[in-house]
Amino acid sequence: MYNAFLTGQIDAAEILTVSFVLFFIGLVFYLRREDRREGYPLEDDVTGRLESTGALFFSARPKTFILANGEGTLTVPNANRESQDLNAKRTGRAPGSPLTPTGEPMLAGIGPGSYARRAKRPDMLMHGGVKIAPLRSSPGFSLDPKGPNPIGMSVVGADGVTGGVVIDGWIDRSEFLLRYLEVKLAGSGRSVLVPVPLALIDKARKTVRVKAVLGSQFVDAPALENPDQITFDEEERVAAYYGGGLLYATPSRSEPYL
Repeated sequence: MYNAFLTGQIDAAEILTVSFVLFFIGLVFYLRREDRREGYPLEDDVTGRLESTGALFFSARPKTFILANGEGTLTVPNANRESQDLNAKRTGRAPGSPLTPTGEPMLAGIGPGSYARRAKRPDMLMHGGVKIAPLRSSPGFSLDPKGPNPIGMSVVGADGVTGGVVIDGWIDRSEFLLRYLEVKLAGSGRSVLVPVPLALIDKARKTVRVKAVLGSQFVDAPALENPDQITFDEEERVAAYYGGGLLYATPSRSEPYL
């Protein structure tokens, strides 16, 4: 017998709507738990004290991830914190107060010069071999003959002072792009890398201009442990050094615009 009290006010659209709302609420709780892995538990911005992980619905259960290239496993979240002393001080006592560099601002590792701690191994190709390498160790690769060849050009900073000479180019073997210019420093036997996006190649004047830093500041750019490969960590630090120069290379760059 048809029961109007049980089914008379329920239809398929209502069932689907209620099911979607319940599913969405569950999804929100799930995502809010899962996003508490990397970077958690939080720490107090002023004292450094670890914050509580939250209640049942806001705490991720520890999960173990198998790392690539046989680097073991990683279980997160955990209570491990990076022991890194910042070369900076607070401008105020309130949480969220800006940091100002102490000592050499280009090496402070804050602001546009900040970087993440990454693996000290190079990025690899799918079938083996390093992904980013100099042309001298990359047979079969060459620069486009129709474009400007920066090798042999002088590298000048924002002040017009020559910092060195380009001796090689570092390419991305998977993307077929020029990623870095290797610069031999003037008056020195060592070389440093300059990110190509921050280098302006002037074919007419046969110079490479890097406005991010001064000519005398190339010498403090991070050095590579292996002269023929660059690690994830070194890529972060190289990019951070020149990024920091956009704000800290000269005192006037860190002053407010009028």
